[in-house]
Amino acid sequence: MGIHDSFLIWVVPHISWRAPPCCFSDRFGMALLMVHRKGAHTPVDKKRDLDNMGSSAETEYAAFEERVKRTVYIDNLSPQVNEAILRTALDQFGNVTDVHFIPNYLESRMIAKCALVEMEQAKQAEAVVSEIANYPFMISGMPRPVRARAAEPEMFEDRPKKPGRKIHIRWLDPKDPDFKVAKELKEKNRIFAAEASFLLKQQLEEEEKLAKQQEETLKSNYKKYEVIDGVMADGTARDLARHYSISLADERDYS
Repeated sequence: MGIHDSFLIWVVPHISWRAPPCCFSDRFGMALLMVHRKGAHTPVDKKRDLDNMGSSAETEYAAFEERVKRTVYIDNLSPQVNEAILRTALDQFGNVTDVHFIPNYLESRMIAKCALVEMEQAKQAEAVVSEIANYPFMISGMPRPVRARAAEPEMFEDRPKKPGRKIHIRWLDPKDPDFKVAKELKEKNRIFAAEASFLLKQQLEEEEKLAKQQEETLKSNYKKYEVIDGVMADGTARDLARHYSISLADERDYS
């Protein structure tokens, strides 16, 4: 929103209907909507409005920075890990207030490989980073431990604009010295994407195989416990212990 004498000016998307007298289309396909504001707008008023806008932006960004301090970046996650599993794994460090998975846009399945986890307090986030950095931290039977580090502002898609920061975008001419550098970076990024895709497929196969093995082991152990529980419940274990003069370690009454 800009201020121009006694008018307020908004830039809004150009639409197909016939614009009223107060609107006109510029050459970039945008419509400038001008609305008259009552009363004269003095230089003092302009300065006060700009100061208020700056103060509001600074307050919003300060709140965002506090949020960043409470957030942990978790990497090397298995595709089988969901929000509930991640919350359960990190609840031991404190209350998890928000979990946002960062999808892998290079793959059609949009498999999440990392996440931003916001804790209730900054100290809890620091504890998560410290613990995972010093000890292997496995989640949901993953074949590899996860990694964690403090979150950075650039990791957030909804980050507000930093007060005073300006971004300039321009097209590079082939004769520009930076054109060759940009082209090399683009080619390296393409190669990296292909390598990452290949490694991801290998990891998925390993994790699916491991998950299947763990499921079979769990079922096998469950059957063993069922057999043991049945022998203890029907008195067979007590009869055998009495016959061989063995004292049972577990004296619970199964009758």
